[in-house]
Amino acid sequence: MEFASYKKFEIVGTSPHSLSDAIVNAVEKATQIEPTSAWFEVAEIRGRVHNGAIQQFQVTLRIGAKLE
Repeated sequence: MEFASYKKFEIVGTSPHSLSDAIVNAVEKATQIEPTSAWFEVAEIRGRVHNGAIQQFQVTLRIGAKLE
């Protein structure tokens, strides 16, 4: 049986369009910073409102990166 260990870090993704785009942006950046990124979990969802309209979606992700 193979065991693995992971480190976990947080990153915030943003998008003016959607939560999904904010998540994708964060994961793409995380994999550039840490190529062994293996999973994510959504820790927090928030956004910015201006003049009664959503201006930006913000998502805090916890990223798990496999330690080799």
